[in-house]
Amino acid sequence: MAHGQNTTYVSYRLVHASGPVDLEITPLVTYRDHHHLTSGQGWQMQVESHPHGVLDRAFQDAAPLRLLTDTGEFRSGGRWYWNFRYREEGARGFNDHGDLYAPGSFVKRLEPGETLTLIFSVEQDVTLDGEAARRDEVERQQRLLARVTMPNTDPVLQQLVLAADQFIVRRAMNPVLPDAAVAEPASAKANGQQAGAPEPGQMTTTIIAGYHWFNDWGRATMVSLPGLTLATGRPEVAADILRAFAAYLQDGLLPNELPDEAGGAPGYETADVTLWFVQAVEAYRAVSGDEQLVTELLSSLTGILDAHIAVTRQVIGIDPADGLVRADVTGVELTWMDARIDEWVVTPRRGKPVEINALWYSALRIVAAALAARNDKRAAAYEKEAARMRASFLARFMHPELSYLADVVDGPDGDDWSLRPNQLLALSLAYPLVEGDTARQVLDTVGRNLLTTFGLRSLAVDHRAYAGSYAGDRTQRDGAYHQGTVWPWLLGAYVNAKLRHADDRERVRAILRPVAHHLRDAGLGSISEIFDGDVPHQPRGAIAQAWSVAEVLRIWRMLDD
Repeated sequence: MAHGQNTTYVSYRLVHASGPVDLEITPLVTYRDHHHLTSGQGWQMQVESHPHGVLDRAFQDAAPLRLLTDTGEFRSGGRWYWNFRYREEGARGFNDHGDLYAPGSFVKRLEPGETLTLIFSVEQDVTLDGEAARRDEVERQQRLLARVTMPNTDPVLQQLVLAADQFIVRRAMNPVLPDAAVAEPASAKANGQQAGAPEPGQMTTTIIAGYHWFNDWGRATMVSLPGLTLATGRPEVAADILRAFAAYLQDGLLPNELPDEAGGAPGYETADVTLWFVQAVEAYRAVSGDEQLVTELLSSLTGILDAHIAVTRQVIGIDPADGLVRADVTGVELTWMDARIDEWVVTPRRGKPVEINALWYSALRIVAAALAARNDKRAAAYEKEAARMRASFLARFMHPELSYLADVVDGPDGDDWSLRPNQLLALSLAYPLVEGDTARQVLDTVGRNLLTTFGLRSLAVDHRAYAGSYAGDRTQRDGAYHQGTVWPWLLGAYVNAKLRHADDRERVRAILRPVAHHLRDAGLGSISEIFDGDVPHQPRGAIAQAWSVAEVLRIWRMLDD
């Protein structure tokens, strides 16, 4: 596939034969997004001749698809092939039959050693030289590897670097901000800050959360940024992404969902994206040493903290009684455990979630350190706020008879002591809340109960709501999404904590080996979104997920250095 284009090359080479071979290839065409199948009933495909093939339009205003060849001949046909069965769609409870159209066939008599290349594109200007396109892509990939690798570098690390590149894309960022950031808006809007808003339609860099059906999401972008950009020697890409997302800041919040189309409104119903943004800024500074970007974004960072502190009543903000972050909106999923089926929020986690407060504490310390480095007196106030909330956290999230942390406190039904991996963030971020023997005890409990071959379960097996298989229709799948399903991205937090509190690098290498084998499963060369909680931990969900690749790559690179 040509980088930066919607163009795919497919080449056929006759390697060995006793004589020439007649090759005939019939492409089957559809026109749809990745959520739906196509019925040919009532369609009038419009096929136009092209000097090197054919131009196919599904209807008058449809984007034309160019089907071209470098040296072959195109022979017109024009027929529908009916009723293809899509087994995976059926397994997921969706419509599983669709129709495909054949506008004709490409033919060529190949002599031994000859090649035929087909080109499929929606671009107006397309080079027909498939070998040149392949050579350009190989050279580009070699340049990417040269940024991070040395002679005899682990081939798994090299593949992860190339997998990481597949998620980094360009898009027009059009920050059309809504009147309210969340369903029940905060009382104070004055603390929202924007920095460096792009001009309408300006192209910038972003991160696709996963393939085949994810868009670019704020949370996945911020979690993935250190692995996809900093661990691959591309800090300038990280800076571009941070500047672009800062333009969406409103009421101290960043959106999780960016619009698919220009002019659409972003979705701000999330409690953690903005706090992950602060962690990403610090990760960028620590790796690049670029203090200039931190200075540029400092008003945004302090605006985030001030907006959280000012919100004292509802939605997302600080409880003045204890300094802990509350995220509480009825019927709205505000954390990364965001599965929702119509009106059913599967894991509402209303109250004070453990990872939100871990992110908040780390954010307070990060911004305070940035201010102190610039002799800004505001640093002391944020440090005081951090000390207050840490004392509250240790008092509320730790149980004298349990060796792990609460998942949520002060929820509608009281405290939730379900054993989940979210607590790892309290041990693993730049500024941890839990340290020493307590951290090692928590880490041991989480490891024994949640760690699997490919990541961490989202819920302990002995919990009454545990679901060990992510299969079936939408209700069954979303009902299991965060109720036992294994998530590879959580390996990042687990390993951070493991190295900080146990410094067991050999154990970490052993944990990563099965993930290396997985690069030959599912989406070849990449890492899946999720796995079944039950053995044999079948890969599920998206076949290539940004934060899965990013966190494994970041760890691998850390061990390789």
